[in-house]
Amino acid sequence: MRNICVFCASSNFVSQKYVAVAEELGKEIALRNCVLVYGGGKIGLMGKMAVATQKFGGKVIGVIPKVIRDKEIAFEECDTLIETVDLRERKAKLEHFADAFVVLAGGFGTLDEVLEIITLKQLKLHQKPIIFINTDNFFENLFLQFEKMFVEEFTHFEFKNLYFSAKNVSEMFEYLKNYQPFDFEGKKLWKI
Repeated sequence: MRNICVFCASSNFVSQKYVAVAEELGKEIALRNCVLVYGGGKIGLMGKMAVATQKFGGKVIGVIPKVIRDKEIAFEECDTLIETVDLRERKAKLEHFADAFVVLAGGFGTLDEVLEIITLKQLKLHQKPIIFINTDNFFENLFLQFEKMFVEEFTHFEFKNLYFSAKNVSEMFEYLKNYQPFDFEGKKLWKI
């Protein structure tokens, strides 16, 4: 799993506990000779993680839409910075480069990115690991919503295997090390 794509916040106003996890993840990506693939921003968790990755000798690939780069919030120091026409093209490029997806605390953009990746995996369009790092139970309400979807049969219980919730960065890397793609027979899990 060389290229690790991370979805996370671009806000500078979040608690230090989330910043610390982003910096730890960036450091570990570098120390494990992986490449950070992310949204290309210099602010929030995105920027802190990218700086930490490079500080410890790692490579960073940023993918940023022109409209965001024009606001001068791109991390121009990325080893490779790719400018896209829009957010849709950005998501496609991130998916293309990624060997695995990691989700840190974030806002609407973070949720948009990871929910699309989960849906694509459900449709068998990729078999890459998807891991939430659930810092201070940040994602618990989201997981409760997922649970309601399973219980009320809007989706099948087996799709819980599409993603993994890790308590911290080390548990995330342990999951990656032992990752086995989730194999399911699509039609049997659909209500038809």
